[in-house]
Formats: sequence, structure tokens, C-alpha cells
Amino acid sequence: MDSQKEALCRIINTLANKNEELQNFLDSVDSTRTGLQEESCKVMSELEVELEKLSSALEERGAQLRDIIKEEKQRKEAELERQLSEGKFALLSCKELLDFANQTLTITNEEEFLTAAKQIKERVTMAPAFRLTTRPMVSENMSQFTVDFSGERAGLQRLNFLPVPRAPEINVSGCLVHDNSITVAWQPISDAEADGPIERYELEYRKTNHNSSPRATGDWEKICDITDTQVTISGLKFDSLFVVVRVRARNKAAAGDFSEPVALETKAFNFGFDAATAHGELKIQGDTVTWEPQGVKGHDARLRGKENKNSSRSATPSPSKTAGGRAGRERFAGESYTVLGDQEITGGCHYWELRPRADWKSLSVGVAYRGGLGRFDQLGKSSSSWCLYASQWLQTSLAAKHNNRAKALDWPLPQRIGVYCDYDNGELMFVDVDQLRLLHVFKSRFSQPLIPAFTVWCGGISVATGLQVPSFMGNFMSTNRGLPTDQ
Repeated sequence: MDSQKEALCRIINTLANKNEELQNFLDSVDSTRTGLQEESCKVMSELEVELEKLSSALEERGAQLRDIIKEEKQRKEAELERQLSEGKFALLSCKELLDFANQTLTITNEEEFLTAAKQIKERVTMAPAFRLTTRPMVSENMSQFTVDFSGERAGLQRLNFLPVPRAPEINVSGCLVHDNSITVAWQPISDAEADGPIERYELEYRKTNHNSSPRATGDWEKICDITDTQVTISGLKFDSLFVVVRVRARNKAAAGDFSEPVALETKAFNFGFDAATAHGELKIQGDTVTWEPQGVKGHDARLRGKENKNSSRSATPSPSKTAGGRAGRERFAGESYTVLGDQEITGGCHYWELRPRADWKSLSVGVAYRGGLGRFDQLGKSSSSWCLYASQWLQTSLAAKHNNRAKALDWPLPQRIGVYCDYDNGELMFVDVDQLRLLHVFKSRFSQPLIPAFTVWCGGISVATGLQVPSFMGNFMSTNRGLPTDQ
């Protein structure tokens, strides 16, 4: 009986899922149909507007051509009228001169005949008929005004809707992931005559931890108005394994379909602070650690020490005089104002950065073996931790510390410290990122998983993670062989 009920429940569950799937499908089809109807009405209205504009343009051009023909007709008629008037006058003058010449032939008196002949000669020389061209200045042919719309007619017959551009194809080999930037390149699949000229491209990207299929969570980030066939996205935090990208083309009509999504691998070391290990007087907020003393009366946000009217020393308490933190099995205590990262390093190359915040007095950044670091241990005081130590307490100093040995570094306190760890080759490097200066290199055979470690006394620090190994580290790795190193 129970087995039959379970089987029936499975069938009902299957039917319910199928029912929900069919309902979603019908809703999608109905929504698509409604959208199609609305879009067709919109397109029809836009078509009527365009046809009206085309008809108006044709009518306007026709009126211009009519005016040109009328003006040219009037000009030519005026010229012909002028030639006709001048020709008639010349013809009349010629007839009068011809009659006078014929009469002169009948004169018998020699003196009168010579006088008349001389007059005829003079009049012939000045006769309009001999100065008038007998070639019409204007032809009756108006063929230069023949309207030939054969090309335009053929173009109108080819008139069609501007299609939606086809999806581009992302050129995976042309994509580049480096220095927390992604360059995406693509090949447009478009025929200018068929699809119309591409005006711009739109790219979308989002993060995912899956590479088998381009699934992702969260909204797509968008980059619009791209005129080239590639774009670089800079300043990313690689806190996922992959970034999925897709691109589409847009012409005058509309945007086309997106290309097939491509997942680009983003190798980077991403971690946070393990709040369970933080000293009781360290406050964790996102990527920031702040020293906030709890056990000394008189401390405030500006780190005032206990008031002592008989003392001329600084009001900021020494680390050795500050009360210990709250109890906890994993929490650092005493003078070890330390917090660990929440991710271990077991191989490969990793990189992260630290920035001191205002009013800091001393800080350390490095790595440690979790199991070899006691609750009261300070970074660099044992063989289980390596660190770069900076101080502005009493005097300014910068040093590399390991196994209770400190090596002073002759360099100003950096505003941004880069940490590079090559676990497999046993290298730990500290870099002044702003000045691109290699500060120190530790070399060791790491025998246990490493974990990022930090200490801060007074003020605070912020840590940037999800960073790739920067390209400038290649120069340091090739030139650090001659630098002094500590084991």
C-alpha cells in the first residue's frame, strides 16, 4: 500500500511539474502573440509614415523639375523671339536694298549711276543681313530635360524592410584575460546590403562558476555604443571562476540576437577575512580591518590614550600595554592583533594587495601555516610565518620578518603593497606597487598549506583580492635572482 502511494505521489509530482511547464509555455506563447500584434501595428504605422515621406519627397522633387522646365522653356522662347525679330528686320532691310539696287541698274546717267552704286556698296557693308547669324541659337530639342527614373524605379522595387542584424561570432582566440581586464573580440556576420550597415555593438557580461554551460547568476552588466569589433573591460574583480560574455549588433532598425555566450576563465586568488580568527579589538567590515580597542578606558575613534597629566609621552598606548581580546578558541589574543584569510594556498601562483588606512601605527602582511601559528604568536616571530612589517610608531621602519629575524629595508613606507606567492617554487615577494619596486623575496620549501595573514595596530588596512598576477611581476621574477633572500 505504501509503495503504491509513493508511486502515485511520484506520478502526481511529475504531472504537476509538466502542468507547470505547459502553463509557462502557454503564457510565453500568448505573450509572444500579443507582442507580435502590437509590433505589427507599430511597423504598419511606421511604414505609412515612411511612404508618406517618400511620396512628399517625390512630389517636391517633381515640382522642382517642373519649375526648371518652365524656366528653360521661357528662356529659350525669349531667345528665339529675339532671333526672329532681328531676322525679320534684316530681311526687310535686305529687300529694300535689293529694290534700290535694281532701280540703280536702270539709271543711264553715268554720274548718277556711280553715286547710287557707291551708296549701295556702303549700305550692303552695313546691312543687318550680313551681321546676323543664320543659325538658330536654340534648338527645339528638350531631351536634356528628359526624366530618367529607371534606376530609382528599380530601387523602389527592391524596397524592403531593414532586417534585424544577425548575431556576431565571438573570436575566442582573439579574447585576452590579463591584469584584471578582459578584451573581447568578435567577427560580424553581416552583409551590408542584406542587413544594412551596422551602427554599433552592445556587449553584456556576468560572472559564473560554471564552464560546462554559460549559466550565471545576477544581472548582466552592459557596455553600449561600441563602434569597433572589440572592447576591453578593465578594473574587474575576479571573484568567480569565469566571466560569461555575449555581444549583439545594432543597425538603424533594431538590435539583433546575442551571440552564443562564451565563458572566459578568470584565474585569480579571491579570499576574505576569517572573522573567527580576528583579535577581539579588530573590526572586520568587508575588505577592511580596523583596530578598535575595547579594554582601555579613554580610547575613542581618534585613538586617544589614557590621560596621564604627569607624563609627557604620547597618548597612544603601546601594543604591550593594551588589554587582550575576547576569548575564543581560534581568535588571536594578547599582543597579536592578527586576522587570517579564509582561503588556503596549496599550489600555484597568487597575488593580492594591501593599502594602509588613515592613522595606522603598525601593520604586517604575509602568509603563515595555520597549524603552526598560536593564538598569541605575532607574524614573523616563528618559522611558521613570513611577513613584511611596517611601523610609524615612535620611528618609521620597514622590515621583512621570518623565524624571529628581521631584515631592515631601506625604502619609504609604500601606499600599496603587493604580495605574490608562488607556492610550488617556494617564493614570497613583496612589491611597492605604485613605484614598481621589489621590496623583498622570501624563499622556502613550503611544507603545509599557506594562509594570508595580517596584523594591524591603530588605524586600519584594506585588502584587494580577486586579482590576477599582474604582468609587471614577470620583470621581478626574472630579475630577483640576485636579490638577498631569507629562508
